[in-house]
Amino acid sequence: MKKRISMLCILAIVTGFGYASAEDSSMSFFLTSQGPGNGADLGGLAGGDAHCQALAESVGAGGKTWRAYLSSAGADGEPAVNARDRIGTGPWSNANGVQVASDVADLHSDNNDLSKENSISESGDVINGRGDKPNRHDILSGSNLNGTAYADGQDHTCRNWTYSGADGSAQVGHHDRTGGGANPTSWNSAHGSRGCGQSNLRGTGGDGLFYCFAAD
Repeated sequence: MKKRISMLCILAIVTGFGYASAEDSSMSFFLTSQGPGNGADLGGLAGGDAHCQALAESVGAGGKTWRAYLSSAGADGEPAVNARDRIGTGPWSNANGVQVASDVADLHSDNNDLSKENSISESGDVINGRGDKPNRHDILSGSNLNGTAYADGQDHTCRNWTYSGADGSAQVGHHDRTGGGANPTSWNSAHGSRGCGQSNLRGTGGDGLFYCFAAD
């Protein structure tokens, strides 16, 4: 009986250390393994942030404040929001400890280390890219190349991430840095999607995924 109790105590201690280690994770960047499942309707910026937070918590990294890399247009008296202004100051590292960018300027420069191999999920998994089945390389951002919101009066965010109809469009990047569009090698602003629904996003090489950054 004493031996059984001792073994249970040891197990509890080991489990406790494992949980603490996970909570101390240095991960500060990931690409969502899955989207909320309703196309580009994420529940607005707050919904995108909540999804990032939930995925981070699922792997023991919920002790940080996570933000979705998404821009939104000015509407209903509210100003536009730039993705680059939401994500903290860096540096940011993935689940494997690889630093993908040192700061905001580096992130939006040609020197960042974002790639299919480095833009991995919260669990450290590589996300399908062009040439894989299914292709999931279109990543929602709603942003210009420099991480700012569009100011041309056109909808690039599927109504500020609240719409999942067959029409509309969201600006996407390519996490594998290849494909079509005006900027095919861009991680955050390659082209617009053809529609805002889940099936529309999948039909053009996406799955409603987006980038998450630890803002603190």
